[in-house]
Amino acid sequence: MKILFVLTSHDQLGDTGKKTGFWVEEFAAPYYALLDKGAEITVATPKGGQAPIDPSSDTEDAQTKDTKRFKEDKEAQEIIANTKVLADVNANDFDAVFYPGGHGPLWDLANDLTSVKLIETFNEQEKPIAFVCHAPAALKRVSGTDGNPLVKGKKVTGFTNSEEEAVQLTE
Repeated sequence: MKILFVLTSHDQLGDTGKKTGFWVEEFAAPYYALLDKGAEITVATPKGGQAPIDPSSDTEDAQTKDTKRFKEDKEAQEIIANTKVLADVNANDFDAVFYPGGHGPLWDLANDLTSVKLIETFNEQEKPIAFVCHAPAALKRVSGTDGNPLVKGKKVTGFTNSEEEAVQLTE
Protein backbone atom coordinates (compact mmCIF):
# COMPACT_ATOMS: atom_id res chain seq x y z
CA MET A 1 0.00 0.00 0.00
CA LYS A 2 1.28 3.45 -0.94
CA ILE A 3 0.33 6.26 1.44
CA LEU A 4 0.92 9.98 1.05
CA PHE A 5 1.53 12.01 4.21
CA VAL A 6 0.97 15.75 3.73
CA LEU A 7 2.75 18.01 6.22
CA THR A 8 2.74 21.77 6.63
CA SER A 9 5.51 24.06 5.38
CA HIS A 10 4.40 26.85 7.73
CA ASP A 11 6.63 27.55 10.73
CA GLN A 12 5.19 30.71 12.36
CA LEU A 13 2.32 30.80 14.87
CA GLY A 14 0.39 33.71 13.38
CA ASP A 15 2.07 37.01 14.22
CA THR A 16 3.23 35.91 17.69
CA GLY A 17 6.83 35.30 16.66
CA LYS A 18 6.53 31.78 18.05
CA LYS A 19 7.59 28.78 15.99
CA THR A 20 5.14 26.09 14.90
CA GLY A 21 4.92 23.35 12.29
CA PHE A 22 3.69 19.77 12.42
CA TRP A 23 3.18 17.88 15.69
CA VAL A 24 5.79 15.12 15.95
CA GLU A 25 3.59 12.48 17.65
CA GLU A 26 0.80 13.00 15.11
CA PHE A 27 3.29 12.17 12.38
CA ALA A 28 5.39 9.52 14.14
CA ALA A 29 2.66 7.27 15.58
CA PRO A 30 0.80 6.67 12.29
CA TYR A 31 4.04 6.70 10.31
CA TYR A 32 5.52 3.80 12.27
CA ALA A 33 2.21 1.95 12.61
CA LEU A 34 1.86 1.95 8.82
CA LEU A 35 5.55 1.52 7.99
CA ASP A 36 5.78 -1.52 10.28
CA LYS A 37 2.87 -3.08 8.36
CA GLY A 38 4.78 -2.68 5.09
CA ALA A 39 3.26 0.53 3.76
CA GLU A 40 5.31 2.64 1.38
CA ILE A 41 5.10 6.22 2.65
CA THR A 42 5.85 9.42 0.75
CA VAL A 43 5.92 12.76 2.58
CA ALA A 44 5.08 16.03 0.82
CA THR A 45 4.68 19.67 1.86
CA PRO A 46 3.47 22.73 -0.06
CA LYS A 47 7.02 24.06 -0.46
CA GLY A 48 8.97 20.78 -0.35
CA GLY A 49 12.20 20.46 1.59
CA GLN A 50 12.41 20.66 5.38
CA ALA A 51 9.05 20.25 7.12
CA PRO A 52 9.04 22.39 10.29
CA ILE A 53 8.50 20.62 13.59
CA ASP A 54 6.46 22.42 16.22
CA PRO A 55 8.97 22.88 19.08
CA SER A 56 6.20 22.34 21.65
CA SER A 57 5.76 18.80 20.32
CA ASP A 58 9.46 18.07 20.67
CA THR A 59 9.84 18.73 24.41
CA GLU A 60 10.86 16.05 26.90
CA ASP A 61 7.35 15.78 28.38
CA ALA A 62 5.85 15.24 24.91
CA GLN A 63 8.02 12.19 24.15
CA THR A 64 6.47 8.81 23.40
CA LYS A 65 7.96 5.57 22.09
CA ASP A 66 7.18 6.76 18.55
CA THR A 67 8.71 10.24 18.94
CA LYS A 68 11.81 8.69 20.50
CA ARG A 69 12.02 6.26 17.60
CA PHE A 70 11.65 9.16 15.17
CA LYS A 71 14.52 11.06 16.83
CA GLU A 72 16.79 8.02 16.40
CA ASP A 73 15.63 7.17 12.87
CA LYS A 74 18.08 8.72 10.40
CA GLU A 75 15.96 7.64 7.41
CA ALA A 76 12.83 9.32 8.80
CA GLN A 77 14.85 12.44 9.64
CA GLU A 78 16.09 12.52 6.04
CA ILE A 79 12.52 12.18 4.72
CA ILE A 80 11.34 15.14 6.85
CA ALA A 81 14.35 17.20 5.73
CA ASN A 82 13.64 16.51 2.06
CA THR A 83 9.89 16.34 1.59
CA LYS A 84 8.48 16.30 -1.92
CA VAL A 85 6.79 19.40 -3.32
CA LEU A 86 3.04 18.84 -3.03
CA ALA A 87 2.40 20.17 -6.55
CA ASP A 88 4.64 17.40 -7.93
CA VAL A 89 2.59 14.63 -6.31
CA ASN A 90 -0.02 12.67 -8.27
CA ALA A 91 -2.99 11.23 -6.36
CA ASN A 92 -3.11 8.34 -8.82
CA ASP A 93 0.19 7.07 -7.39
CA PHE A 94 -1.25 6.52 -3.89
CA ASP A 95 -3.85 4.38 -2.16
CA ALA A 96 -4.55 6.81 0.71
CA VAL A 97 -3.62 10.25 2.05
CA PHE A 98 -3.02 11.34 5.65
CA TYR A 99 -2.62 14.85 7.08
CA PRO A 100 -0.90 15.05 10.50
CA GLY A 101 -1.72 18.06 12.66
CA GLY A 102 0.07 20.87 14.39
CA HIS A 103 -0.78 24.56 14.03
CA GLY A 104 1.03 24.99 10.71
CA PRO A 105 -1.81 23.56 8.57
CA LEU A 106 -4.06 26.41 9.75
CA TRP A 107 -1.99 28.84 7.68
CA ASP A 108 -0.88 26.97 4.59
CA LEU A 109 -2.90 23.79 4.05
CA ALA A 110 -6.22 25.49 4.85
CA ASN A 111 -5.75 27.64 1.75
CA ASP A 112 -3.47 25.59 -0.48
CA LEU A 113 -5.28 24.97 -3.77
CA THR A 114 -2.95 22.08 -4.66
CA SER A 115 -3.95 20.37 -1.42
CA VAL A 116 -7.63 21.09 -2.11
CA LYS A 117 -7.41 19.46 -5.54
CA LEU A 118 -5.49 16.50 -4.11
CA ILE A 119 -8.15 15.85 -1.46
CA GLU A 120 -10.93 16.24 -4.04
CA THR A 121 -9.19 13.75 -6.32
CA PHE A 122 -8.76 11.19 -3.52
CA ASN A 123 -12.44 11.66 -2.68
CA GLU A 124 -13.52 11.25 -6.31
CA GLN A 125 -11.46 8.05 -6.50
CA GLU A 126 -13.03 6.86 -3.23
CA LYS A 127 -9.64 6.46 -1.57
CA PRO A 128 -9.15 6.89 2.19
CA ILE A 129 -8.52 10.45 3.37
CA ALA A 130 -7.55 11.08 7.02
CA PHE A 131 -6.71 14.09 9.17
CA VAL A 132 -5.78 14.56 12.82
CA CYS A 133 -5.97 17.46 15.30
CA HIS A 134 -5.56 20.78 13.39
CA ALA A 135 -5.15 19.16 9.97
CA PRO A 136 -8.90 19.12 9.18
CA ALA A 137 -8.33 22.82 8.42
CA ALA A 138 -7.15 21.50 5.04
CA LEU A 139 -10.82 20.70 4.32
CA LYS A 140 -11.83 24.38 4.48
CA ARG A 141 -12.12 24.85 0.69
CA VAL A 142 -12.64 21.23 -0.40
CA SER A 143 -15.79 20.36 -2.36
CA GLY A 144 -17.39 16.98 -2.71
CA THR A 145 -18.41 15.42 -6.00
CA ASP A 146 -21.80 17.18 -5.68
CA GLY A 147 -20.18 20.63 -5.48
CA ASN A 148 -21.09 21.12 -1.82
CA PRO A 149 -18.42 21.36 0.88
CA LEU A 150 -16.94 17.89 1.37
CA VAL A 151 -17.72 18.02 5.08
CA LYS A 152 -21.42 18.87 4.57
CA GLY A 153 -23.52 16.29 6.39
CA LYS A 154 -20.46 14.58 7.92
CA LYS A 155 -19.17 14.49 11.46
CA VAL A 156 -15.69 16.00 11.59
CA THR A 157 -13.45 16.18 14.62
CA GLY A 158 -10.49 18.44 15.21
CA PHE A 159 -8.84 20.71 17.74
CA THR A 160 -11.50 23.10 19.03
CA ASN A 161 -11.42 26.77 19.98
CA SER A 162 -12.00 25.82 23.64
CA GLU A 163 -8.95 23.56 23.47
CA GLU A 164 -6.95 26.46 22.02
CA GLU A 165 -8.10 28.60 24.97
CA ALA A 166 -7.05 25.86 27.40
CA VAL A 167 -3.50 25.90 26.03
CA GLN A 168 -3.53 29.72 25.95
CA LEU A 169 -3.16 30.09 22.19
CA THR A 170 -6.15 32.32 21.43
CA GLU A 171 -4.61 35.70 22.29
